[in-house]
Amino acid sequence: MSDPIPTRRDFLAGRALRDEIVAVGQAAGDAIFETADEPRREPTSGATIRLATAAMATDFAVILNEALPDDPRQPLRWASEALDVVHLLEDQMSVYRPNSELSQLNRIAASRPVPVEERLFELLRLARDISLETDGCFDPTSGQLIALWRQCRKEVRLPTDAELSECLALVGMQHVNFGPDSSPLPLGEGGRRPGEGSEKVDGPNRGVQSNPVVISGSTSNVVRIPHPSPLPGGEGTGHDTSISFGRSGVELNLGSIGKGYALDRAAEVLLEHELTEWLLQGGHSSVIARGGHNGLPGWPVGLRNPLLPQRRLGTILLRDQALATSGTAVQHFRFEGKRYGHIIDPRTGWPTDNMLSVTVLAPTAAEADALSTAFFVGGVELAERYCSNHRSVSALLIPPPTGGQRLEPVNLGIPPEQIFWNDE
Repeated sequence: MSDPIPTRRDFLAGRALRDEIVAVGQAAGDAIFETADEPRREPTSGATIRLATAAMATDFAVILNEALPDDPRQPLRWASEALDVVHLLEDQMSVYRPNSELSQLNRIAASRPVPVEERLFELLRLARDISLETDGCFDPTSGQLIALWRQCRKEVRLPTDAELSECLALVGMQHVNFGPDSSPLPLGEGGRRPGEGSEKVDGPNRGVQSNPVVISGSTSNVVRIPHPSPLPGGEGTGHDTSISFGRSGVELNLGSIGKGYALDRAAEVLLEHELTEWLLQGGHSSVIARGGHNGLPGWPVGLRNPLLPQRRLGTILLRDQALATSGTAVQHFRFEGKRYGHIIDPRTGWPTDNMLSVTVLAPTAAEADALSTAFFVGGVELAERYCSNHRSVSALLIPPPTGGQRLEPVNLGIPPEQIFWNDE
């Protein structure tokens, strides 16, 4: 007798793909991998303690296992210290704060070179290198395009050709000069620096369920207030960290890579204090995890079904990695019957519809955030090429259905034992 043909429900839930997974190995504690007699079980979350703060127009949070040491006050202080760093970085990088370092850079760099704090300089060079390696599908100079579409959304209209041409003339990292030493930083396996800190923990006690949404459990919320001290400056670093723009009107807007950078810098604080099990979350789309949770060898992070946003497609078990998801299921608008997403192709100036969603796993949240945007714009071919050249990066892409409503996720390097497809 032949196998039954998968139904539409099977593909929407990811069941058809899940049934193809052949699991290997054994998890810590209970067996969570498939055997001949028992199906592979989706990992579930346990009780947590969550410290949260609002920054960068979203929520950042540190998630700790509930089982803290006899004196839990010290880990909570360290978690609070990590969140303080996020506020300091917002003061440095936000283009919506006129006195931030990045805003001042945007005002002055077209007329003369501007010294930049060393870590921010490195982040900008990382952004440039990712932009070059992704053929401009990620571009931190596209802020004016994003602002134009945001304004058009408010006015319920499309941008004019003249407006798009004016913005596109200012897009491109070729307009940004990085001091006398502008050679690309090394990228790829062994070549990354730690980047430089996440979302409510609501929902059923089964794993993260949004874009993604982080694990749920018993929580205790502590909101922190900025700011303990200023960030160190870039003086005395031994090399030129100045930046200039090749033409007037160019602006840098770090956007998602800045949020990922903040997660990574917050993670550095926790690692310096030798905390070994935690998850950091930034908004609905970025997480970075260390150690395990609830007897699992990692933290369960759920992925939203892009066609049915209230349901999970599956869960990724995340350990010692960062994860970021890009999608337009929530942020979009309609004009004259057509849907326009919020992710703009910097090369054309128009919203892209190449993908339904893209999830990237990378060593740092800054990389994961930038690459999820780039792969969303560039599609499967770009993602395949990039992941084949950077073995520390993997991705799960979900293109639009080719017929009917059948989802066909494309897995680029995520180990099968790390993915659990929702069986509902």
